Amino acid sequence: MLVERLDSDLLRYIVANNFKPGDRLPSTDEISAKLGVSVGKVREQLEVARSLGLVEVKPKIGIRLARYDFRPTVRYSLMYALASRAANFDDFSLVRNHLEAAFWHEAVARLTPDDHAHLQDLIASARAKLNGRPIEIPHAEHRALHLTIFSRLENPFVTGLLEAYWDAYEAVGLSMYSDYAYLQEVWDYHARIVAAIIAGDVDHGHQLLVQHTNLLRQLQSLAGLPAGMASIG
Repeated sequence: MLVERLDSDLLRYIVANNFKPGDRLPSTDEISAKLGVSVGKVREQLEVARSLGLVEVKPKIGIRLARYDFRPTVRYSLMYALASRAANFDDFSLVRNHLEAAFWHEAVARLTPDDHAHLQDLIASARAKLNGRPIEIPHAEHRALHLTIFSRLENPFVTGLLEAYWDAYEAVGLSMYSDYAYLQEVWDYHARIVAAIIAGDVDHGHQLLVQHTNLLRQLQSLAGLPAGMASIG
């Protein structure tokens, strides 16, 4: 059985007892007694599970099983990879680019009219920031636009990877980059992509997405980034 491959007494206990997201788990003392392992070992495994986003631990509430989310697991490892070698971001960016391209048609087909309106609002907000005085970098809109397009996918692994990408984007400082001409060109692509989505021209939107990804390779030379950090946007 797959549960036997879990290298954690705590996680095996959770699965074997069919706990559901939101369920409150027994205390560490109770789990220790049930499993016949030390309280210290249970606490160590609980901390790992908490770091991976599998459980929530709060004072006066106790331990609750969280809804499964792949992002904390990816983020935990990814931040270590970036701290060890910043250029690892480029490799992860390529994964993200291929994911967006591969899941584009499925993701866009699931979007609702409210999602379309939200995408248009994000375009308007970004342009207002770029044309304002003082100029503001529309990073929040940038992140929200891409994640909104893929938000209806019922695949926690795809959405977790895409969300972790934006955490990494911010960690390496790209959300602070401010070349005005570059940002204007990027948001022109975003506006055309959203227009294609709303018009139902999904193939054209996909083509624009790929072009947009290739365009973003310019940012390495513009921002003076380390070699190997070109595919970012």
